[in-house]
Amino acid sequence: MSVTVRPLTPTLGAEILGVDLERLDDAGFALVRDALTEHLVVFFRDQDISVEAHKALGARFGTLDVHPNDPGLQGHPEVMIIHADASSKRVAGERWHSDVSCAPEPPMGSILRMFEVPESGGDTLFASMYAAYDALSDRMKAYLAGLTAIHDGGPYYREVNAILGRDDGGRTYPKAEHPVVRRHPVSGRKCLFVNSMFTTRIVGLPRAESDAVLAFLFEHVHSPAFQCRFRWAKHSIAFWDNRCTQHFAVWDYFPHTRSGYRVTIRGERPEAAS
Repeated sequence: MSVTVRPLTPTLGAEILGVDLERLDDAGFALVRDALTEHLVVFFRDQDISVEAHKALGARFGTLDVHPNDPGLQGHPEVMIIHADASSKRVAGERWHSDVSCAPEPPMGSILRMFEVPESGGDTLFASMYAAYDALSDRMKAYLAGLTAIHDGGPYYREVNAILGRDDGGRTYPKAEHPVVRRHPVSGRKCLFVNSMFTTRIVGLPRAESDAVLAFLFEHVHSPAFQCRFRWAKHSIAFWDNRCTQHFAVWDYFPHTRSGYRVTIRGERPEAAS
């Protein structure tokens, strides 16, 4: 079967048709890798793959990571369970974010397969942080150059655990300092690297100034011009580059069920854009 890469928008996102991810040869792997670099997030349909194949796919791109707060699938700690139903008090990802950006070496990417979806709703939005950076004025780009920010997992993960009634047990969570504008290690492009889930302050600025700049940047990434929207179907897969995107899971399907598995691939320490 011939392979087709079909862009969703001019900014980001593409569906890849004609690929079997459970039997991905070297040529197919190279195509997926290159499409991810070009389109930032890629989507696949009708991929009823096993947990082992899901892990093997992620492992071809790098070492799989274990989530710092959410327990993994039994026997597969690298596999995060994404699930919401009529009894849920929250859903994962209902805020614009880059996965686990609070880690010293934040994830390179995440691969999510949904195997149960509502008849309607439950879409995921993705936003290009290349586009968000490019849209800033030259004066704002100059202001942000060289700044770093604190990404702290503690406040968000403790909030989640309180909602779920889950005991923190005195746990500590990842916390790191990253450049506000990073350079992508593959494309070489500059992108914003702050998000409302984990970024708490900009280093070296008074609290009021830091809060104001972050509030502006958090709102800035909401622009529809930077986004694509993916409508899930059973056994669809999304693979996104955490280094240059943010995403938002829409919880508009309550009380229906949405369920899937995610693997996350370790990344590198972000490089400041010179």
